[in-house]
Amino acid sequence: MNKDRVKGTIDELVGSAKRKVGGLTGNTPLQVKGLAQQAKGKIENAVGKTKDAVHKSDVQDNPPQYTRSKLN
Repeated sequence: MNKDRVKGTIDELVGSAKRKVGGLTGNTPLQVKGLAQQAKGKIENAVGKTKDAVHKSDVQDNPPQYTRSKLN
């Protein structure tokens, strides 16, 4: 898990809370801000997942080469 995924998850949760509070209080601007923050969080989370997949793929395709000198 990388910082994009963590930040995305936080933005999704905070956005969801803002949207729900806005809905309960009748505050439409807060609902819209919450919806936008939720969408931003989903995008950040997707970027983070992509980065993780690329990193995992790169490590599997090109495993690090260790020599005796690196191990000692």
